[in-house]
Amino acid sequence: MAFPDDFTWGVSTSAFQIEGATRVGGRGVSVWDTFCATPGKIRDGANADVACDHYHRFPEDIALMSDLGVDAYRFSVAWPRIQPTGRGEVNAEGLDFYDNLVDALCEAGIAPVATLYHWDTPQPLEDAGGWLSRETAERFAEYAAIVGARLSDRVEMWIPLNEPMVVTLFGYALGEYAPGQALLFDALPAAHHQNLAHGLAVQALRATGAKTVGTANNHSPIWPAADTAEDRQAARHLDAVINWMYADPMLTGSYPEEVLPYLPTGFADDLSSISAPVDFYGVNYYEPQGVAKPGEGNPLPFELRPIEGYPFTTNDSPVVPDGLRQFLGTITHRYGNALPPIHITESGCSFDGVHDRQRIDYHTEHLAALEKAMAEGADVRGYFVWSLLDNFEWSKGYQPRFGLVHVDYDTLVRTPKDSYHWYRDVIRGSR
Repeated sequence: MAFPDDFTWGVSTSAFQIEGATRVGGRGVSVWDTFCATPGKIRDGANADVACDHYHRFPEDIALMSDLGVDAYRFSVAWPRIQPTGRGEVNAEGLDFYDNLVDALCEAGIAPVATLYHWDTPQPLEDAGGWLSRETAERFAEYAAIVGARLSDRVEMWIPLNEPMVVTLFGYALGEYAPGQALLFDALPAAHHQNLAHGLAVQALRATGAKTVGTANNHSPIWPAADTAEDRQAARHLDAVINWMYADPMLTGSYPEEVLPYLPTGFADDLSSISAPVDFYGVNYYEPQGVAKPGEGNPLPFELRPIEGYPFTTNDSPVVPDGLRQFLGTITHRYGNALPPIHITESGCSFDGVHDRQRIDYHTEHLAALEKAMAEGADVRGYFVWSLLDNFEWSKGYQPRFGLVHVDYDTLVRTPKDSYHWYRDVIRGSR
């Protein structure tokens, strides 16, 4: 594979999935702590109280990254660790943890890439309305300013929010993730308030001297089940809800017409803030999404359909590398000069075992698709593997394993997988 000499090779994680230490160092309660404590919400009744214990073991994990040879590490800051109630007083011990993490990364020659929000809203803010409330966006901007003031001199890239689509769809519309509300289209104000939080945080971070600020949105090509007018219309609706409801206001200052009836009153006044210029656009890609016209009794304007004819991961995701090429072509064409350089801020798969040939094949094929997309005009500057470590995988607990490094959850011993050694060779071979 031939990538530019300055192409960024990285790995990604998130705080709640790996840190553990949920009751250590002054950290407050998050919506995911509450969700995990609710019977029946998490497979096997699992929680993230220990997870990978990255909070105590981060030097070991940085040593693994250093041996791997990555240029950058994308991690997330836990909002409840900085502001236990989501507002007001700052928890100095929490800030110190990330300060030490960033220092250690810099000493290892690994660029810190900080995500400020990976779904772990402080529970008191959720109790006050969460992302259905505009105030949460305002509190998020204050939090961004706090973290930026401490870390902006060393963090190379900033991502305010990770995958607001997932929080809106699975957290507020379907109730499958925290905070567990099932509001269907009444959840869409949560999307707008997250978009606003992104824009306000961009401004707050720049005021602290942050160098490079972007985003990380989950994206899927939308495939109609049949080439019919009804299925194509359903695909347009789903495309708007999954993809363009987040990218359009950020990059063009407008929302797709399909979602306009569901946005909060006065949303247009926020568009100038939401569309604050960004330096890069992060694409998290896993799979396409199939869709058809709604069946009888379905209150939604679309009906999800499985993607068939492809191999599947142990997380029941179809492996469709060309979907990455397809989406990058779509977004490049849709936004033209309004689209900043792209980073693939997540790409990964769940497979079992340390001898994980299937994961090697997955990334080999996705990198080949990425090469094609770049040859066709997509301006892509980096690729971050999800994930460095096996970790807590939300409602599915510890069953799916996405890591380049195997974690024994009883002993917390880390064991590099075959894919880790493969990725190390890819990085070395690109230089």
